[in-house]
Amino acid sequence: MRIDIITCLPRLLEGPFSDSILKRAQNKGLVEVHVHDLRAYSTDKHKRVDDYAYGGGAGMVLMVEPIVRCIRALQEDREYDEIIYTSPDGKPLTQSVANELSIKKNLLILCGHYKGVDERVREHFITREVSIGDYVLSGGELAAAVIADAVIRLIPGVLSDETSALTDSFQDGLVAPPVYTRPAEFEGHKVPEVLLSGHEKNIEKWRFEQSVQRTNKRRPGLLGDD
Repeated sequence: MRIDIITCLPRLLEGPFSDSILKRAQNKGLVEVHVHDLRAYSTDKHKRVDDYAYGGGAGMVLMVEPIVRCIRALQEDREYDEIIYTSPDGKPLTQSVANELSIKKNLLILCGHYKGVDERVREHFITREVSIGDYVLSGGELAAAVIADAVIRLIPGVLSDETSALTDSFQDGLVAPPVYTRPAEFEGHKVPEVLLSGHEKNIEKWRFEQSVQRTNKRRPGLLGDD
């Protein structure tokens, strides 16, 4: 998989992709992540990529020309399965969305900034808009990193234990059950006996029941109306 990210603040994305699982995935050749500075596609002598909004109002808007110039330059080398825009009013990022994106070959993510991008970009170039929550960030860079992280960890071979992603929260529509590790007793608090029993069937039954109970208590909306 290849992920290209367009941003006017590329340094904000240096950290997330330079360590841990995302770094190892790149070192293994399982994914390529390329960050593109939007300012490099500006024809303005000061490399401006934003301007005032028509009609007035506070805040600046990312201009259509440098964005389209960057997108078209990247499209000369490859076809993108999705051109994603990070937006507060996009479709919420869920595990099912991450699963869907993880089987794509080439993804292009445009980071929103300021008051957003010229609407003509959204109308004519963006194929999918994604939000990571009902709140507003200073820019879409962190959202792009979250999307990339959620997608990359699902690529076969990225996680050392390939079954780990299959038991993550939300994969089966439920949140994950409680987990424990050594010691078996700490300050009088014990690990549930079933987890120490070695009885796989009983352990799986307990984990499922705990997932349902925890989902019902913390995220009841996931269970629907049934």
